[in-house]
Amino acid sequence: MNTSITEETGIAPATPASQQPKRNKKVRVAARKPHAAPAKGKSAHKAIKAKLGKRAPIVPPKGRRKAAPVHEGTKTAKVLAMLRQTKGATLKELMKATGWQAHSVRGFLSGTLGKKMGFTLASNKREDGERVYKVSR
Repeated sequence: MNTSITEETGIAPATPASQQPKRNKKVRVAARKPHAAPAKGKSAHKAIKAKLGKRAPIVPPKGRRKAAPVHEGTKTAKVLAMLRQTKGATLKELMKATGWQAHSVRGFLSGTLGKKMGFTLASNKREDGERVYKVSR
């Protein structure tokens, strides 16, 4: 009876070490950190406030602001021309003229024209529910 062990047990013999696949990379694991909240840092706000002291405001009051000159052909010039008309301009008209989305037009009206350039904007609703914007300066 010349039968090999593999036939009887059904297990293949172990392959030599030179034929086994090698592991190329070692497993790298970072050191564990404690499960606690980080220490709260001190606020620099108080130090800055104390350093500044009482000074005049950087931005002049709204009544004395001067608008920067508007260059011809810019979107700002187009919007101002539309808003200076006696009938004013609707949001849809301003969106079409500039190619901006509604929130961008509203932000421009509030931020650039109202705050930076110092224009006084009037906003009224028409009978059809559409809002009309006008510049009064």
